Amino acid sequence: MRKRQLLWLIPATLIAAAATLAWQLSHPPGLAAVQSLFWQKAAPAGSPLKVSFLGVATVLLDDGETALLTDGFFSRPDKMTVLLRKVSPDTQAIADGLQRARITLAGATGSKLAAIIPLHSHYDHAMDAPEVAKLTGALLMGSSSTLMVGKGWGLDDKQMQQAELSKPYRFGRFTVTLYPALHTPTGFTGGVIESPLVPPVRATDYKEGQSYAMVVEHDGHTLLITGTAGFVPGALQGVKADVVLLGIGAMGPRSAEHKLAYWNETVAAVGAKRVIPIHWDDFWIPSTLPMQPMPKPLDDFDASMAFLQNQGATQGVDIRMPAAWTPMDLWEDLKR
Repeated sequence: MRKRQLLWLIPATLIAAAATLAWQLSHPPGLAAVQSLFWQKAAPAGSPLKVSFLGVATVLLDDGETALLTDGFFSRPDKMTVLLRKVSPDTQAIADGLQRARITLAGATGSKLAAIIPLHSHYDHAMDAPEVAKLTGALLMGSSSTLMVGKGWGLDDKQMQQAELSKPYRFGRFTVTLYPALHTPTGFTGGVIESPLVPPVRATDYKEGQSYAMVVEHDGHTLLITGTAGFVPGALQGVKADVVLLGIGAMGPRSAEHKLAYWNETVAAVGAKRVIPIHWDDFWIPSTLPMQPMPKPLDDFDASMAFLQNQGATQGVDIRMPAAWTPMDLWEDLKR
């Protein structure tokens, strides 16, 4: 009898687990608990530097003359495509995203997009970047893996540059320096793209390559952008930044020790006074829909935000949520 009961128990348990997973994936956490943290107003027209959060870890910086873009990810294929099929840049979604963000195309008047810098080479960071470079005339700069993504899309070698760690790069009045980072510890961490990656391919073919923590200086303002909740101990020693756009993707399920170490190696290390979480949104839904957190068990947005709010309260760091697709003055009312 016990053996027969066990035979029934195993499939029943599996069915229950699958049902729980399906429910979690279709019921993402809400934003009501952090609604008061969202940025409330767009940057005034005369702001010397505007920063826009475009979803995942795509961030636009624009001073009216020169613009920079991290990642440039707009395609956002749905979960079934990512899990079961192959992915490829959605050229229409990319064109629409550039237009919505008011990113100037090649030959048009306005701020020139000088560079696109994927913070690592996973598909949700680097897949669209070569097409963005083609449309805007911008330089694609990043790791050897990112350049293989560019080669696979047919981007001219003259429009790509492999970045050197800790070397300052000048774009107009911007100075960009890339420091080593590591992806959040997950099953997708690590790996290098060793040959031109020609889509469509599996999402997992976009290996991490070199991850970066990106420091931007502009006329006395300093900003750190991290694209993932991993870190290299001591990598940012001696670096200063007023504001951190903090990648928190997959941070929620990590241990308390990992969260604290990540905070100490990024926010505390650079002496930041303001932290704005990025890479918390569900990148399997179109960017035309309101952003919502990535569902469990893939992440735990509530745990991440509870940790950040506690750290901010105890260490005097202002925690804000970014306004989506809206230029922000991140240094507004900031006490230095």
